[in-house]
Amino acid sequence: QVQLVESGGGLVQPGGSLRLSCAASGTIISGNAMAWYRQAPGKERELVASITGTSSLTNYAASVKGRFTISRDNAKNTLYLQMNSLKPEDTAVYYCNAVWPHLSWGQGTQVTVSS
Repeated sequence: QVQLVESGGGLVQPGGSLRLSCAASGTIISGNAMAWYRQAPGKERELVASITGTSSLTNYAASVKGRFTISRDNAKNTLYLQMNSLKPEDTAVYYCNAVWPHLSWGQGTQVTVSS
């Protein structure tokens, strides 16, 4: 059974940092382009950042470019998202998944940026 488990979220003040992790089980993600997505209350899920299977290419949404860094450790079957200079508008539930085709969605991890 394929399972994606996101962790590392929490409450942080504006300007703070968090590092999210996504552990995959039941599947090997090393050959897949992977991505982080987020969904804020009342909004559609959006792509935040993506990375190719070999980490050779990364892409970011304009709203997070320069602040977020996506990375992966294929030996650990794990995806990461380093988030710096967090803003209140980054508040959302963050999910990881393959770019396409999607795997089963995990529960996500809540990130709340507030003073």
